[in-house]
Amino acid sequence: MKLLQLVTIGALVASGLGAPAMAETLKVSSFLPPMHTFNKAIQAWGEELSEKTGGELKVEIFPAGQLGPPPRQFDLVRSGGADIAIILHGATPGRFPTTELAGLPLTFPSAGKESAITSRRLTELAPDYLAAEHEGTRILWMAVTPPLKLHFAKTDPSDLDAVKGLRIRYAGTIWQQMIEAMGASPVPVPPAESADAMGKGVVDAASFPFEATQAFDFAPVTQYSMEPGLASATFALVMSNAAWDRLTPAMQQAVSDTTGPDRGEWYGARWDQGESAGRQYMVDGGVNIIELNDEMLATLQGEFKSIVTGAIDAVGGNAADFVAAYTK
Repeated sequence: MKLLQLVTIGALVASGLGAPAMAETLKVSSFLPPMHTFNKAIQAWGEELSEKTGGELKVEIFPAGQLGPPPRQFDLVRSGGADIAIILHGATPGRFPTTELAGLPLTFPSAGKESAITSRRLTELAPDYLAAEHEGTRILWMAVTPPLKLHFAKTDPSDLDAVKGLRIRYAGTIWQQMIEAMGASPVPVPPAESADAMGKGVVDAASFPFEATQAFDFAPVTQYSMEPGLASATFALVMSNAAWDRLTPAMQQAVSDTTGPDRGEWYGARWDQGESAGRQYMVDGGVNIIELNDEMLATLQGEFKSIVTGAIDAVGGNAADFVAAYTK
């Protein structure tokens, strides 16, 4: 009998050792529309995680603000309402002051202003400069949009004076100041409502990269777009510390192996591709693309100079070091 009991116990122990780990599904909150590049990228990343963990770790995306509007995303993760969320830093002006410096007007890394370059660089700098602003979470990767362009319902911006007095949709303190410096009135409008606001005349123009104009279907309400882009918006994909802690070591390793600067560059490259496609979408939709000449850019550089220096001074601390490292 004792021998039988030992054999039975041994079989149970062996069975337990061979049992699969508890599966986990990470709930991802996104305020962006379902077909947005960010959502597609997270889906692709989730498939990688599933493959690396034998199907034990998966992600489930809740797009279009199902779990909350843009300003609530960071708190949603920290409170446990979601495990992961896309954070648009400009949606809560002043909460991520150092991070937002990466969106200063006409301020980009010396290597280039493509999203693959800027997103990688910002992700590289996050541990040293940005972790404190994202307390309670792990930064999986940072994302910097291709520089945002201004899109106009009716106004031809070939003459910069034509912009004065317009109502322009913006997100973030930096863009608010830029619009004011151009003599226009900044109007805060959620991304998903912006095209409708332009169509109804609530605003006369809006700031978005071309990629987002396709996601939000801007062509039908836009007659003119102005390029090059003037400044970028910053995003982060963050995971709550609580969600991280409940993962097995193997799952944590899979997340670590598939995030960080390489993933930031990978995602930025997708945004760059989407930017080209978005520009073509606007052209195909009959939108006139107005190219700023060197003289006009120099004028804007002068108008924005005080914004750049003022923002760095206002943040203080290591803000100047961060901007120097970002633009190196």
